Amino acid sequence: MTKFSTQSILAWFDEATQAPLLIAGPCSIESPEQVMQAALELKQYTPVSLLRGGAWKPRTKPGSFEGIGEEALDWLVRAGQAAGLPVSTEVANAKHVEKVLEAGVDVLWIGARTTVNPFYVQEIAEALRGVNIPVFVKNPIHAEIGLWAGAIERFQNVGIERVAAVHRGFFSTNKGVYRNEPQWHQSFELRAALPNVKIVCDPSHIAGKRDLVSDVAQVAMDLSMDGLMVESHPQPDQALSDAAQQVTAAQLGQIIQGLHVHDSDYSFKQSEALVGLRGELDTIDDQIVALLEQRFKVVKEIAETKKRDGATVFQMDRWIKLVRKRMEQGPEHGLSPEFMHDLFSTLHKHSVEYQSTLIKKED
Repeated sequence: MTKFSTQSILAWFDEATQAPLLIAGPCSIESPEQVMQAALELKQYTPVSLLRGGAWKPRTKPGSFEGIGEEALDWLVRAGQAAGLPVSTEVANAKHVEKVLEAGVDVLWIGARTTVNPFYVQEIAEALRGVNIPVFVKNPIHAEIGLWAGAIERFQNVGIERVAAVHRGFFSTNKGVYRNEPQWHQSFELRAALPNVKIVCDPSHIAGKRDLVSDVAQVAMDLSMDGLMVESHPQPDQALSDAAQQVTAAQLGQIIQGLHVHDSDYSFKQSEALVGLRGELDTIDDQIVALLEQRFKVVKEIAETKKRDGATVFQMDRWIKLVRKRMEQGPEHGLSPEFMHDLFSTLHKHSVEYQSTLIKKED
């Protein structure tokens, strides 16, 4: 049994010890019947606290379903009233803000495509000046903590007291298991930058497939995130947008029941075994640092040799072979190809930069 429970959205923002929040609903609002059915079924099967639904859907290509628009806001509000739930929708400009406030929507969220542009975010923030409505801010499409934190701060600066973040993963050209790379460390960096801002996870957009939503949600709970935003549709396969990643209310209920929510005070109850294991990690990390020192001594010698021979610093063939070899090696040692790609790409990047710096100094 998890600690998820239906709770006041305002209390969740205002109290540090609240149980995780569950936000759920269809990716896009398609009809009054669809959103009403979604709301009532979610109320029946899950401890949902906030009903979500997109009225405007920014799509990558024209011609795909881009939402009903303003008319859908009334459908969403009525569905929320019928289920006894506050409601939330995405806004991407000042006009959206005006329409949403007129309709009586309770909570707003800022999408990944909007967060990426400070001009858009500031426009929305100014439209909300003097209106103390809760706002969720999704991470930008590409991994840039400054943009994410900056967007949150823009809302705080106009007087929005309740602002939370949504971790929905990041676009990558390296196609792996997930639709969007989780890059969980980005949420750690956001917490370090804004320790008082709560973070919920959007496992639907990270997963991209409904059968992966549960796994991603559990990782989010393992990382002590403050809640989940999950896309739920009465008939997911017939959904007009993001059909593959949506789940039914009954399926979501099973996912929530199966999650293990960790004790938030666990850090104060560390066992001797855990302390010992962390000590082992510290020792290994010290060894890794020593090995990196040795590696960069060799990199320095390589820079000197390249300068003497008149060779270029960056050699594409070498980079491709290095990363490919380590990716192939990874599974033999229980390490994923994706991890090996990221690790050795980073190592090679900094090696090249170091060589460039050394050669410039000698010129």
